[in-house]
Amino acid sequence: MAVEKKASAEIVEVKAAGAAEPSGENSSRLVPVMLMGIFFIMAVCSLYFAKDFFMPVFLAFLLTFTLTPIVRFLRKRGVPSPLSATLLVIGFGIGIALLGYMISGPVVSLFNDAPRIGSELRQRLADIRAPLDRVLEASKQVDGVASSAEAPGVQHVVVEQPGVLTRAANNLASLGTTAAITLILALFLLASGTLFYEKIVQSFPLMSDKKRALRVVYDVEREISRYLLTIALINCGLGLLIGLGLWAIGMPNPLVWGVAAALLNFLPYIGALTGIVIVGVISLVTFQSFGYALLAPLFYFACTVLEGQFLTPLIIGRRLELNSVSVFIALAFWTWLWGPIGSLIAVPLLVVVKVFCDHFDGLEHLGNFLSAQQVAEEEEE
Repeated sequence: MAVEKKASAEIVEVKAAGAAEPSGENSSRLVPVMLMGIFFIMAVCSLYFAKDFFMPVFLAFLLTFTLTPIVRFLRKRGVPSPLSATLLVIGFGIGIALLGYMISGPVVSLFNDAPRIGSELRQRLADIRAPLDRVLEASKQVDGVASSAEAPGVQHVVVEQPGVLTRAANNLASLGTTAAITLILALFLLASGTLFYEKIVQSFPLMSDKKRALRVVYDVEREISRYLLTIALINCGLGLLIGLGLWAIGMPNPLVWGVAAALLNFLPYIGALTGIVIVGVISLVTFQSFGYALLAPLFYFACTVLEGQFLTPLIIGRRLELNSVSVFIALAFWTWLWGPIGSLIAVPLLVVVKVFCDHFDGLEHLGNFLSAQQVAEEEEE
């Protein structure tokens, strides 16, 4: 009997030890996950609260990747990197400043005419808005009853917001500072030439590691620079085509719509839809004929479909395509983090992350997740 009790006690101890081992393994596995989660939260907080510092840095690196092929091409032709980088950055800055100056007048006039445009649009869509107006009127009546039912003597506190001109001046000053830091940092990065690659080679002791690191860095830099430069040229061509087409149709301020189309095309799906809606609204209040007013948004839609479904996949290829879920998440995240500038750089940054993931061991699963579905299926076949 004592022997049986002793044996059963040993069995219980073995089971307890066996049950304790998995729990220890699970806890050891949770530590890296928790550390990664803490690091991610701290990184997001840093990007949010220090956006005035990180935003121009990110923009400078993207601009450097975009202009690197031109600097490399000129260096092979005997032009020093500092000289070509200086000319490119100064030319880019002057071009952006001139373009902003040219569209500033039409943009200001559009803002000033916003009440008139809204009134004319309501008149054109009066039949469609009739049910909605009844709902809004009922809502106003409910609010009036609720306000009249409040206790007498209750004071309403209204927080005074800064005026439109004050906000515009602050935003313009912040935008100018960001642009200046971006251009200066991009100039230093482009003028450094091969210094960055030399530092990478010096960081590895073995020759095999040096060659592998240099090959990976060159491949990543070449793919990202080609993608960004190609996308920038395609968007500029799309903006030029849309601007000329809307000018031929008779739309006011075609230069503004061309520039807006080029910038909005950096936002997949959302950018094209936004441009079509805005052009459609302006077209409705500009032309008397409803059928002719639809010509401008239909032309905009046709151009974006031609670019997105045929031209860009043909030039860039399918390998760098991203799935719609990752694109939407990136747009939502960077728009929340950095506003309009974040929405413009969301997809280029996502492409940068994908290219890095494709070239480093252990990150290929993340790169596969970011890829389009058809690309993943082709690789499996």
